[in-house]
Amino acid sequence: QAQLVESGGGLVQPGGSLRLSCAASGFRLEFYPIGWFRQAPGKEREGVSFISNSDGYTYYADEVKGRFTISRDNAKNTMYLQMNSLKPEDTAVYYCAAATEVWGVSWREDEYNHWGQGTQVTVSS
Repeated sequence: QAQLVESGGGLVQPGGSLRLSCAASGFRLEFYPIGWFRQAPGKEREGVSFISNSDGYTYYADEVKGRFTISRDNAKNTMYLQMNSLKPEDTAVYYCAAATEVWGVSWREDEYNHWGQGTQVTVSS
């Protein structure tokens, strides 16, 4: 059974950093579009960052460009989201996801069919 297990969330002060990890089992992350989403209280879930399995290019929401970095370690079958210069508005539950029926890259929530359990990131003084 395909699974994604997240870790790395927590409480940090503004300007701090966190690295989220998402370990996959039952399938290889390198073969499919993968990405990170987040959802803050009272807001819609939004795409944060994606990586293409066809060419390895990465994509970022405007709100996180220059601060967040998505990556994939094929040997460990794990994806990461490095978050620097965190702001209070980054506070949300973060989800990793994979689209095993899609090729290339996808920004559509409904094309992602495997999801992590979510990890809370809180940025506060």
